[in-house]
Amino acid sequence: MIKLPVGYDNFRKILDNKLDFVDKSLFVKDVMDDHTTEIALITRPRRFGKTLNLSMLQHFLAAEVHGQLTAGLFDRLKISWIDQGDYLKHQGKYPVISITFKDIKHSHFQDALDSFRLLAQELCREHRYLATSDKLNNDEKELFNQFLNNKLESSELKNFLKLLSELLFKHHGTKPWLLIDEYDTPIHASYLHGYYNEMMGLMRGLLGAALKTNPYLGRAVITGILRVAKESLFSGLNNLKVFSVLDERYGEYFGFTEDEMSVLLAQAELISHSDEIKKWYNGYLFGQAIVYNPWSVANCLNDRGKLKPYWLNTSDNALIKNLLAQADEDTKVKLESLVRGQPIETIIDEYVAFINFAENPSALWSLLLSSGYLKAISYEPSGAKLKCSLLPPNYEVSLIYSEMVKEWISERIGYDQYDYFIGTLLKGNMEDFAEMLKKYLVETISVFDVSGKNPEKFYHGLVLGIISSTMKTHTIKSNRESGYGRYDVVIIPKDLTNSQAVSLILEFKVAKEGEELKASAHEALQQIEKRHYEAELKQAGITKIIKAGLAFSGKKVVVEWMK
Repeated sequence: MIKLPVGYDNFRKILDNKLDFVDKSLFVKDVMDDHTTEIALITRPRRFGKTLNLSMLQHFLAAEVHGQLTAGLFDRLKISWIDQGDYLKHQGKYPVISITFKDIKHSHFQDALDSFRLLAQELCREHRYLATSDKLNNDEKELFNQFLNNKLESSELKNFLKLLSELLFKHHGTKPWLLIDEYDTPIHASYLHGYYNEMMGLMRGLLGAALKTNPYLGRAVITGILRVAKESLFSGLNNLKVFSVLDERYGEYFGFTEDEMSVLLAQAELISHSDEIKKWYNGYLFGQAIVYNPWSVANCLNDRGKLKPYWLNTSDNALIKNLLAQADEDTKVKLESLVRGQPIETIIDEYVAFINFAENPSALWSLLLSSGYLKAISYEPSGAKLKCSLLPPNYEVSLIYSEMVKEWISERIGYDQYDYFIGTLLKGNMEDFAEMLKKYLVETISVFDVSGKNPEKFYHGLVLGIISSTMKTHTIKSNRESGYGRYDVVIIPKDLTNSQAVSLILEFKVAKEGEELKASAHEALQQIEKRHYEAELKQAGITKIIKAGLAFSGKKVVVEWMK
């Protein structure tokens, strides 16, 4: 039985516990080989191995991690197989400052500040030998002890990483590496909880002192999800190079490649499940590398191939939900395309400035791309930004969009009411569905929502959003050719052996002011009949079909149907 590490972020623990793992040690080689990059910022979605890769890099560079020697850990890994380069001669030869900001996500700035102080204290404990170093003078040792005993002011905290790198250089005679994991987590939290300016002041000071013109720093590798705007955090840092999800370098080291998956599926004796696992978890595009979600794959294979949205519940997605809740008409039309599995064209600004989220229309798509909710299937420069064609990477992520839509609707009408609402449609109880839809429109839809240029697209997207949570049990098709035209929406049960299974064809009309809604609904129903939209279903042997015309005007709707 395969035992892949889930939730492990310490490289040594994986080896000590003899867990199965994908050997990514060539990441260390590629980092070491990139002599032109003094400071590398690598951005990837959550749960894609950022913390583990930094832990592996720390164990390679440092002679000791948490009091344990690192010699021999890489002797059987890929980095030891390389004929040229003799990379193992570098193993254990560097002082390392390794720090993670992953837990600094507090509601108040003072709590975040206290966490930074504790992190500084923990780092000093890792290097407590400096307190008695004969290479340091008494003033330097006294200052180090103040950090060790958590006796430092906020102004001193900003200089902590620079000071520690100086002391390590003086003690070892070698410039230290600085590894910072999840650098953007405190910034993200501060934006959500209203202390953004205070946090940015602290982070500018801390990172600026450590990374900008620090003569004691060897090299630095930083990871995070977002590429925070240079002018707001990294101003003047000319020695920084960013490797985002669009860059080719390091693409194969975060996530599992097809070759790696072939080995894992064989180990797990799940080769026969490969197509379904690929549909659910493959499709992320980092540069030219197409990779699987490692978190979902590890959970799936450990669970003997059970397919579930494992990645869905690893974050509360508060920022994304807030931005989607404020979405304008154009964004809603684009979301409707994503729910249907169709790509959208939009402008992406890779540098995220949190403070401008509300005003910047490209901010949402930039956030969704960097966070792993979308992939760029193509892109080209558009001024200082990028014009991208975007899609959800796989089936699992498409379910996340559906769940978000379900949550928005359920928050308004109640979870039990929502389930009943959907049930009436799927069972073909059109009379009750029509009444529920009327009630939903009255209670939740603003007239301003439908006053734009494409009201029919709005209602089309609205209905798709309402039914998107049924994708586990039903196939939803939209704007497809059938018969002598293109239907709006078709819903087909995946289990056609169920005697209760009903397929539905839905056609939408928007009645202009003064027009009769009932007449428009009848016209929509007649369009289904005249253009033989049921042809595709009948070719598949489906005979239990309900056809429905839906006519909308503002908050009003009329539904006419036939079986």
